[in-house]
Amino acid sequence: QVQLVESGGGLVQAGGSLRLSCAASGRTFSSYAMGWFRQAPGKEREFVAAISWKGGVTYYAGSVKGRFTISRDNAKNTVYLQMNSLKPEDTAVYYCAARAGIPTMTETYDYWGQGTQVTVSS
Repeated sequence: QVQLVESGGGLVQAGGSLRLSCAASGRTFSSYAMGWFRQAPGKEREFVAAISWKGGVTYYAGSVKGRFTISRDNAKNTVYLQMNSLKPEDTAVYYCAARAGIPTMTETYDYWGQGTQVTVSS
């Protein structure tokens, strides 16, 4: 089992920045690919970013590419999502997820956190 706890969400004005963190405990964190997803009110959950277990491979949704950066620190069992130039349409609950194997943009992750709210005001 892997337990995931997100933090760092909050209220920010458009154009601002936030950094989300996802702390993992349980089985060996460094062997898991990690992903970030989000779900806005009334919408389905969507892929945001993913990173391989070593950090050498990353994927981004087109809507966040160039603004968001995913990274990980395996020594701290933590994955991050740096979000810059935030827009009101980035408002959502953000979830981190872990999966054995390669990172993917689909929701085929084995473990999920409870989510953290990000609200971007215009």
